[in-house]
Amino acid sequence: MRYTPSSPEEREQMLEYLGIKGVDELYADVPSEILLKEGLKVGEGLSEQELARHMREVAGKNRADTSFLGAGAYRHYIPAAVDHIISRSEFYTSYTPYQAEVSQGVLQALFEYQSMMCELTGQEVCNATMYDGSTALAEACVMAHNMTGRDEILVSDLLHPDYVEVLKSYCSAGDLKLTVVESDDGLQDKLEPGDETAAVVMQNPNYHGCLEEMAGVKEKAAENGSLLICCVVEITSLGLVKPPPADITVCEGQGYGNPLSYGGPSYGVLATKLENVRRMPGRLVGETVDEDGKRGFALTLQAREQHIRREKALSNICTSQSLCGIAAAAHLALLGPEGVRRMALESHRNAAYLSESISKLDGFSLAYDHPFYNEFLVECPEGTYERVLEAGMMPGHMVSDDRMLLCTTEIHRKDDLDRLVEVLG
Repeated sequence: MRYTPSSPEEREQMLEYLGIKGVDELYADVPSEILLKEGLKVGEGLSEQELARHMREVAGKNRADTSFLGAGAYRHYIPAAVDHIISRSEFYTSYTPYQAEVSQGVLQALFEYQSMMCELTGQEVCNATMYDGSTALAEACVMAHNMTGRDEILVSDLLHPDYVEVLKSYCSAGDLKLTVVESDDGLQDKLEPGDETAAVVMQNPNYHGCLEEMAGVKEKAAENGSLLICCVVEITSLGLVKPPPADITVCEGQGYGNPLSYGGPSYGVLATKLENVRRMPGRLVGETVDEDGKRGFALTLQAREQHIRREKALSNICTSQSLCGIAAAAHLALLGPEGVRRMALESHRNAAYLSESISKLDGFSLAYDHPFYNEFLVECPEGTYERVLEAGMMPGHMVSDDRMLLCTTEIHRKDDLDRLVEVLG
């Protein structure tokens, strides 16, 4: 956006029109003790060349550590073409377009995103992104409540703690009862839905990295008339792990197309069976034909949404994360089916190699003997976290004082893994 300054004469005309003598009168309501009375000490201006050099000097103070931190946010390699694609002006917005006649490019990209997410999750319909994984899960629980008329949300304690906190906020405001069920030995097999249970929520892979057995839980939920909601926090696992047999699948989508950036931005995935489509929250792009019979795209089933139904809407969400979703679609398109699988397989192989190597070290052991994708929990001696940090690497997440959750992805090389093992040994 261009900055067009005003001349002294124009400023005088504006002040006269407002009936005031000076600009200071516009700030009369601001307490004098916090009002800036002198210029900011930001130094003299720099030329472009000088500024670039200064920024390189500042950036040079940062450490580019090898990271083994996951626990909900994952560093994957993103092709440079993704940033180029999403920097195009027609894509550069977070909003889902309403005017189909001038937005076919964006709508087609979002339709392709929806189709790709359906392939990954094994579901039949997916909306055009949610805010993130935790809010997608919360919206899925509200959706289950609306579908069943029941009030209880039954949750595994192996769901990511941050997601549990978001669920608490939604449930407290929506008069829903949240019940967290404790597990044993890294897997959840104690979920017993009751007559008032709207949904059973499980994370897979779970917060400790273990792959859950979902079929039995699905059977219990179906027998009771409850819905099974599967939460996938590491979306790239779907490139290798069989899609869960869930009524509703939600994902944190950051792993595809979106880098780590101080916690955001990201996008959430919400996918379900076609029979549930009128209960879904959020935007939905559909395929149609125009008056000439040509293929086209438009927002569809909008009568579900807040801008039409107002207080009777199924959800309070009234926007989306379209740009992040399009980044994911671009990333997936560049990878292709085989690339998606190879990316997931490499992440798993790195984790398998690292876990086996660490388990041979004195004082270290794997917390569980269960299958995992790219995260695993290690029992470790005191001071392990500090030792890894001092060696110039980012440690895993400390789940407790003596348990560290380690993560690998396709970006790690064998020498990265061997170096960590050497530091721990």
